[in-house]
Amino acid sequence: MTKKYVYLFSEGNASMKNLLGGKGANLAEMTGLGLPVPQGFTVSTEACTKYYEDGKTISGEVLDEIHAALAKSEEINNKKFGDPANPYLVSVRSGARASMPGMMDTILNLGLNDVTVEGLAKLTSNVRFAYDSYRRFIQMFSDVVMGVEKSLFEEILDAVKTAKGAKQDTDLTADDLKEVVKKYKALYKKQKGEDFPQEPKNQLIEAVKAVFRSWDNPRAIVYRRLNDIPGDWGTAVNVQAMVFGNMGDDSGTGVAFTRNPATGEKKLYGEFLMNAQGEDVVAGIRTPLAISELEKTMPEVYKQFTDIAQVLEDHYRDMQDMEFTIERGKLFMLQTRNGKRTAAAALKVAVDLVAEGKLTKEEALLKVDPKQLDALLHPTFDSDALKKAKPISRGLPASPGAACGKLYFTAEDAVEAAKAGEKVVLARLETSPEDIEGMDVSQGILTSRGGMTSHAAVVARGMGTCCVAGCGDLVIKEKNKTMTTADGKTFKEGDWISLDGSTGNVYGEAIGTKPAELTGDFGTIMAWADAVRTLKVRTNADTPRDAAQAVNFGAEGIGLCRTEHMFFNEDRIAAMREMIVSKTEEQRRKALNKLLPMQKEDFKGIYKAMGERPVTIRFLDPPLHEFLPTEEADIKALAKDMILRYDDLVQTIASLHEFNPMLGHRGCRLAVTYPEIAEMQTRAVIEAAIEVKQELGLNILPEIMIPLVGEEKELKFVKDIVDNTVKKVFAEKGVTLEYMVGTMIEVPRAAVTADDIAKQAEFFSFGTNDLTQMTFGFSRDDAGKFLDDYYQRKIYESDPFAKLDQTGVGKLVKMAVELGKKTRPNIKLGICGEHGGEPSSVIFCHNIGLNYVSCSPFRVPIARLAAAHAVILAKQA
Repeated sequence: MTKKYVYLFSEGNASMKNLLGGKGANLAEMTGLGLPVPQGFTVSTEACTKYYEDGKTISGEVLDEIHAALAKSEEINNKKFGDPANPYLVSVRSGARASMPGMMDTILNLGLNDVTVEGLAKLTSNVRFAYDSYRRFIQMFSDVVMGVEKSLFEEILDAVKTAKGAKQDTDLTADDLKEVVKKYKALYKKQKGEDFPQEPKNQLIEAVKAVFRSWDNPRAIVYRRLNDIPGDWGTAVNVQAMVFGNMGDDSGTGVAFTRNPATGEKKLYGEFLMNAQGEDVVAGIRTPLAISELEKTMPEVYKQFTDIAQVLEDHYRDMQDMEFTIERGKLFMLQTRNGKRTAAAALKVAVDLVAEGKLTKEEALLKVDPKQLDALLHPTFDSDALKKAKPISRGLPASPGAACGKLYFTAEDAVEAAKAGEKVVLARLETSPEDIEGMDVSQGILTSRGGMTSHAAVVARGMGTCCVAGCGDLVIKEKNKTMTTADGKTFKEGDWISLDGSTGNVYGEAIGTKPAELTGDFGTIMAWADAVRTLKVRTNADTPRDAAQAVNFGAEGIGLCRTEHMFFNEDRIAAMREMIVSKTEEQRRKALNKLLPMQKEDFKGIYKAMGERPVTIRFLDPPLHEFLPTEEADIKALAKDMILRYDDLVQTIASLHEFNPMLGHRGCRLAVTYPEIAEMQTRAVIEAAIEVKQELGLNILPEIMIPLVGEEKELKFVKDIVDNTVKKVFAEKGVTLEYMVGTMIEVPRAAVTADDIAKQAEFFSFGTNDLTQMTFGFSRDDAGKFLDDYYQRKIYESDPFAKLDQTGVGKLVKMAVELGKKTRPNIKLGICGEHGGEPSSVIFCHNIGLNYVSCSPFRVPIARLAAAHAVILAKQA
């Protein structure tokens, strides 16, 4: 059977969304419902894919189908392309299978030329309207299809308006618009070296190509990456008979939602303009009227429109976003789609639709995008103030929320300012573990280097702190305490700055923020999700505060407690440094004995915050040089405390520095070299559990996680240290309790030898941040410098550190799961990398049989909802 590439609206329906795109499928569905839809045809997404496969050309067979569909459309509409007496004019619009508002291109009034414009004028007895439509078409076609700057045409229009004393476009007369058309055509000839195209069929084919090309424009590529839309889907092209909202005061155009997209209120919400075309409403050239005003202007049309809106919402069982045009008092529906909405509106609409009997709870859960929940959990800016503010730079939206504070460039200065009652934003080239206290007191964190999973991003998300990372056009000079923008403006310490962690925008002024509000609908949706999901959701937390926050958001345990974060506090770093620079085991043990009670108290606090929920504690992971001072004054102070010569200490610090710490002396390798570190940490974990059990009667089951294992014997060596230390503690205390020892699978060798490693490990927790780095062979902190090139060239469609690479890294995870279960059928399996809070990665984890995911506290609700989606989608598959 010959493949079909072009469909009349009457030949399709809503189920053909993948082929016809969302817009085309819905136009076909509305046609089938008998609604007033201007007729036309859809060139399918497969034709777009073929266009790219054929070297960006439209093949002969697709051209033949377009011309055949055009002929049928002319018959249906009783008009002909290029006919001077009764010209057929069309709009050419994109329409991907996933809604991408404003990302791709549209051309209106196609089919107009020097002859048909006169025919249109006679036919409508409206010369002004005809030339208004022609000038719009010339501008759109030149811009979208031929690449002539839109602003050049706007300059001409503004000049004519100024010369004629016209405030609005509608104040221009027919003769004025003829002059505009003449100037537009002259501009086109100057820019392109040829006359403006006059043959309508050629105009159409060039417009179709332009829409196909717009699938790969920069904003569409970025939008796809942010919304997980595959690049090989392509876009359909909808060719639809024009209806005109700019024919006079009995004509108009508008956009409306069946419910309020900001709040979810069940009330028609939208805007319209009389004597206008669609782009006038979107562009904001004129101030539109509220949709309710249409009832006064055209009561019959308003009644018809509200009836259709209800029909569409009932039919699609979701809030609809509709575009309409009124031509000489007659209503036409140009589009409907499930409307984009805020997080709060999404929850309300979902809950209300269940209450109204239109959706089941499971269907309603799928109407809420898990990623949207982020917006509900973090502070937001005052929307009116934000509209007036202009960004000074833009980076990566690494951790959501809104932050406003005074600029500081070191963690120490940030801490001092916060103690004095200042609101602080910490700006760094990049953050390191040493900055943790400064990060903790900051409203927001700004870095000029690093990506979405850089240290700053990971820690900020864990804290629920706003972060904009990788703001490469900012020059941050930490020693000078200055930050300079790309246009040369310099900000100094103490200047006000605001960060939008949801967009990546940076503002050089104070913008007011308001705290997050969790509505009753949030609790309802979460309860429905929890009733459906089977995957447990834990949190990554290193402090009692973070643990308590996560429990508040529904966490069922801790999947990753990073012990190294506990050693950077001011009262501990000295003992840690003393341990590191010690020359003998005796000296090291002396320093470790100082750290033991501190670490034990930390674990007790976390156990208490978690109740009897499981807690996985990862032993020391980073290379030791990260804990050592780099400033001369700090080195001298440490030398004095340790009774060491300054020069000897400098040499020791230099010897510990690693060229590639990612692959260096860290993780379990530290315990192999210095078993006493693992002994101290084991003692802290077990003694804390015993003491909390005795004090509060809580049964704690500690899970000790050995990081960076790549070999069974390596894990056995460290596990033996743990087991022997536990026996000593039990003997000393006269108490026993259950505990588990497992490992973090983050080295590719561990994944492929997981059957051997499972002989020693009682659980696996996948550290997909490092596993991704080692599998791809690039650093997450440096990858941001070149990943954009990969997106533009379609080598990668998403950041593998933000969204799990299921094809490569995911294959290693799946292999490790299967191998681990062969050796130990009841092995506990989880993930604690940043991917544990990314919805598509959570679904993958469910599908391969993990027991839990673990993520930062503020992503726990996202993971809970995504885990419910996983169950529902698996049923539908």
